Amino acid sequence: MPLRTALLQSSGRPGSIAENLKVLDEAAGRAAAAGAGLLVCPEMFLTGYAIGDDVPKLAEPADGPGAAAVAEIAARHDVAVLYGYPERAGEVIHNSAQLIDASGARLANYRKTHLFGCFEQKWFTPGDRPVVQADLDGIRIGLLICYDVEFPENVRAHALAGTDLLLVPTAQMHPFQFVAESLVPVRAFESQMYVAYVNRTGQEGEFEFVGLSCLASPDGAVRTRAGRGEELVIGDVDPELLISSRENNPYLRDRRPGLYGSLV
Repeated sequence: MPLRTALLQSSGRPGSIAENLKVLDEAAGRAAAAGAGLLVCPEMFLTGYAIGDDVPKLAEPADGPGAAAVAEIAARHDVAVLYGYPERAGEVIHNSAQLIDASGARLANYRKTHLFGCFEQKWFTPGDRPVVQADLDGIRIGLLICYDVEFPENVRAHALAGTDLLLVPTAQMHPFQFVAESLVPVRAFESQMYVAYVNRTGQEGEFEFVGLSCLASPDGAVRTRAGRGEELVIGDVDPELLISSRENNPYLRDRRPGLYGSLV
């Protein structure tokens, strides 16, 4: 059966984990009331993105207090949650996203592999696992973060690993809105999967986030699209559409990997 997926387009309150958890709690209640089994939040949602020198102070382990608070929200509302946060791992900090299921169990944690701009390169260490997956309600979930999806190799790696729904929390800013408008639906089509691209919105420090969160499907259609402001939008990930689209689209079958050695 379809996995109803809610996309939370919000910047919350940068610098305040407590306030962002309140926003998440309210959104989880609305998502659950609409029948969603999954709620996807933006990049660095737990703390805010433009937090500058507070990155080390707000970073925490994957099993830290923020994760415990999100797990409690997920279990109370009976909805899985994907959220972005700065992850402290020993002496380094990663820009990470974690998936927690509707029982509050931690299913997967992904560390952004392609860091964008001076801010990220200053504070974060890139991850080294290109494909991180988990199974949720019969759907194979894959995780990337923002800039990662702009590299077709990343998405194709997920396609070859069997990802059905690629979750991409993002902090996508002006003037790059064409990524949300055009590139994401193309990624869904060329690699035959659903892509949930969930953005921040509004001015945050030096950054102007453009919203335009979307759920794109393997037929290239956009199943739901947010505007520029704070919004919760909902769409369905339909396994039957995945099957029929993959039968009709020959891209993955017609690949000739033996010709692509020069790419690596």
